[in-house]
Amino acid sequence: MGGEFCLAYVKQRFMRELVEVIAKSLVDNPSLVNVNEIAGEQSIILQLKVAPEDMGKVIGKQGRIAKAIRTVVKAAAMKENKRVVVEII
Repeated sequence: MGGEFCLAYVKQRFMRELVEVIAKSLVDNPSLVNVNEIAGEQSIILQLKVAPEDMGKVIGKQGRIAKAIRTVVKAAAMKENKRVVVEII
């Protein structure tokens, strides 16, 4: 049982780091990128915080960049039968 928990934690951490790496590559102030995670039994909420002046770069025109980030993370989460919500705040 402990091994399963450890593996689940590593995979959850991977998704958080994935969002962080993608966001840092898009913004002008990568040191201000922060990703918090709130884990439930079947879902994970990843809260992405960036500098106010970088918000447009992370959201993109008509939300296209934000949608792409969510799609990549969703694909990673599907392998784990988890639901991941990425909130940009």
